[in-house]
Amino acid sequence: MFRLTQFMKALAHPEQAAPLRQPKGPVVIWNLIRRCNLCCKHCYSISADTNFPGELSTEQVFETLQDLKDFKVPALILSGGEPLLRDDIYDISHRAKSLGFYIGLSTNGTLIDETNIDKIASAGFDYLGISIDGIGETHDKFRQMDGAFDKSMHALKLCQERGIKVGLRYTLTKDNAAELPKILALVDEHKIDKFYLSHLNYAGRGNRNREDDVVHQMTKKAMDYLFKEAWNSLGTEREIEFVTGNNDADGVYFLKWVARNKPDSYHFIHQRLNQWGGNSTGKNVANIDNMGEVHPDTFWWDYKLGNVKTRKFSSIWNDISDPLMKGLKQSERPLKGRCGLCDFKTICGGNTRVRAYQLTNDPWEEDPACYLSDNELDIKTVGERIKVTPFKRTKKQQVVV
Repeated sequence: MFRLTQFMKALAHPEQAAPLRQPKGPVVIWNLIRRCNLCCKHCYSISADTNFPGELSTEQVFETLQDLKDFKVPALILSGGEPLLRDDIYDISHRAKSLGFYIGLSTNGTLIDETNIDKIASAGFDYLGISIDGIGETHDKFRQMDGAFDKSMHALKLCQERGIKVGLRYTLTKDNAAELPKILALVDEHKIDKFYLSHLNYAGRGNRNREDDVVHQMTKKAMDYLFKEAWNSLGTEREIEFVTGNNDADGVYFLKWVARNKPDSYHFIHQRLNQWGGNSTGKNVANIDNMGEVHPDTFWWDYKLGNVKTRKFSSIWNDISDPLMKGLKQSERPLKGRCGLCDFKTICGGNTRVRAYQLTNDPWEEDPACYLSDNELDIKTVGERIKVTPFKRTKKQQVVV
């Protein structure tokens, strides 16, 4: 996750910027349930409006919560599917708050209304993120439900009236990129606290076409717009928190923006971005799915590290006998291709490794969704490929799809 506003504030007031520190434990994104009342086009959990047998019981969730607390996990993001479809969601949130966790709820918002808003407010969520893909009909088409946009906006209003910090989550695609300005206008109009832009997992068309790739150019345009809005929001009465995710090249692209607009601050921001370190998969971000399987992050559902039903999360997360986890936790990952040659890999951490894995079956190959060109990354010898030992899992650790 790239906290754009945090870096913008450091750029505007470097004398007030506190050192960046690594958390003691990972933030855990917990898909408590796979069932969802919607069928979204870009769903990574492939949810459906049906029950999935074998999901964690309330007791198993509570046991895992205690282990996560002992392991110094600072924050939980409760997700799904649609987490509000779990009958025990309020019991889980109350238990988590009693243990001292920061709790976020990731929801589509369509199930929040006058019948449950008081329960949601009393659950003590520190933040509630509602997913929006566009205005009106555009959102409804993505979510494949007529009226979904109006329901989500009504949920947002109810949450604000109860004093719940709320934000919009937006996944950038070719089909909704043109609506980004409208969505940011909506954020401002409705006095929304936070805006999260998520990049869609994208395989690209290879390095040769990178500078002409439509999605890469679209991404740059969207990020340029977001940078401008974030900068203009600083210090205003309506200062909005801007965050991006699922493409850590955003940090490198921001550094390029600083070089053009605030060149005197380039070295200072470069240092802070290095402290940030980019992609946190397998280190500071973890995932538990609805069945209790632990994954390096939410996009690694076909790569199982262990199950909290039979083994504590703390034991699973510290086990580096798995070759992927060993590589992810290294300060310098064994990157190949243009990622291995790039001088900015200390900023992005090699970006999102799952895309390389899905495309090549090797998590250390170059990330096809890096939208910066070779020239922008000062890569002069792309023909030379970093040679690293091929990635292999032992027979015992074969991926279960």
